[in-house]
Amino acid sequence: MQLATLIASIPPPPTDGFEIGPFKIHLYALCIIAGGVLAFWLGGKRWAARGGKAEQMYDVGLWAVVFGIIGARLYHVLTVPDVYFGPGYDGSGDPWKIFAIWEGGIAIWGAIIGGALGVWFGCRRYGLRMLPMADAIAPGVLLAQAVGRWGNYFNQELFGEPTTLPWGLEVEADHYNFPAGLPADTLFHPTFLYESLWNLLGVAVLLLIDRRFKLRNGMMLASYIVWYTLGRIPIESIRLDAAQEFTILGITARTNTWMSVLMFLLAVGLLIYAIVNRPKTPEAQAEAEKIYRDGHEERPQSASDTEPTEPLDEDQSQPGDSDVDKPSS
Repeated sequence: MQLATLIASIPPPPTDGFEIGPFKIHLYALCIIAGGVLAFWLGGKRWAARGGKAEQMYDVGLWAVVFGIIGARLYHVLTVPDVYFGPGYDGSGDPWKIFAIWEGGIAIWGAIIGGALGVWFGCRRYGLRMLPMADAIAPGVLLAQAVGRWGNYFNQELFGEPTTLPWGLEVEADHYNFPAGLPADTLFHPTFLYESLWNLLGVAVLLLIDRRFKLRNGMMLASYIVWYTLGRIPIESIRLDAAQEFTILGITARTNTWMSVLMFLLAVGLLIYAIVNRPKTPEAQAEAEKIYRDGHEERPQSASDTEPTEPLDEDQSQPGDSDVDKPSS
């Protein structure tokens, strides 16, 4: 191997964690936690700018995290069942490994689906509208993914095919994820880095577009999914980790690839629908923006406010409503 390649290659991590007393702190987990903190921070700032309160983002976010972790793990287990149940579910696997989440193995699509359910539940719980909340948090989710992907680096997992590119990733030859039959000095595509950089670029692009065009009513959420899948599909195609494959219309691809294609098409459809139904006149746009951002936060209080009223439909309840802190019934 050329000396220039060895010098420029990405070395394996010096460690995957550190010990504090009897406990081991995994860097994989710290990357996930750091990503979540950044998502809450950015989402909270965006939510507050729309007339809500930053703490509302944290309340809903906690539900999203719980549902997201469960969904991420379940999706991973379902897509690589051989590890946990054995080939063909013959019982030769180790089902207890399902709970060993510190070893890696959480699927982003499971996290997104589970997290979306958590956001829906949290919004119902606190009387908030889901679409404005989703639009506020979407760039933060992409930022969390960018940071969380570095956990794959510390676990030496989910890397790509062998490469001779100077930024190839070194993997320890005695690591259990090192592919059998390859020379010990083989370099691999650092797919974690590709996705991290793509996601960071996406955060900047989405925020700039939002500043210019004000992505509302699910447009930011759809734009996030479109951006993410455009990067995920080619990156997924070069990964070496074991995954189930399906053949559709004569094309064989991994489960995550097909899921990315499906989510891309759904997001494009949602984006087109939102654009077509966007208010056409400046007056209508201003009114829609006011409803989206401010809600009824400035309405005067009166005795009638304490009287039972008809429940608001989804288009009427607002992020800044004075009743948002009360659990919905």
